[in-house]
Amino acid sequence: ILNKPGKLTEVEFEIVKTHTSIAGEVLNKANAAFIVSFGKDSYLALARDIALYHHEQWNGGGYPHGLKGETIPLSARIVALADVYDALRSVRPYKKAFTHMDAVDIITNKEKEHFDPYVLKAFLAQSDIFCEISSRSKQDRIRQFAP
Repeated sequence: ILNKPGKLTEVEFEIVKTHTSIAGEVLNKANAAFIVSFGKDSYLALARDIALYHHEQWNGGGYPHGLKGETIPLSARIVALADVYDALRSVRPYKKAFTHMDAVDIITNKEKEHFDPYVLKAFLAQSDIFCEISSRSKQDRIRQFAP
């Protein structure tokens, strides 16, 4: 479905949306096993929150739960913006990559209700770093984070 060159059907989009719940469930089970062994949450709890809630929107219009505002975990609010920026800057079967300035324009003007205003402000203050990283080749980015 993700490689489809055209617009997704309603049924296809509903299937795609399940990735948040499936990943959240898997990470929650893994974290539960950690809690049994060590008596506390692991980093998997943070990963679960990001996976489960990164498509929630500040105005409550997202999925899977329609959370709104600060009821969305901060980690997911941060990743939500980074995820949209990355999607805009990346080539997809159905679109070309947007320029940095176009991506920033879309995020700030067309998606204002989508993002936490403080996360958006932080992004705008550091958007030149996002541009620098996203402009590097994929191989350069992989090498940067390799051990």
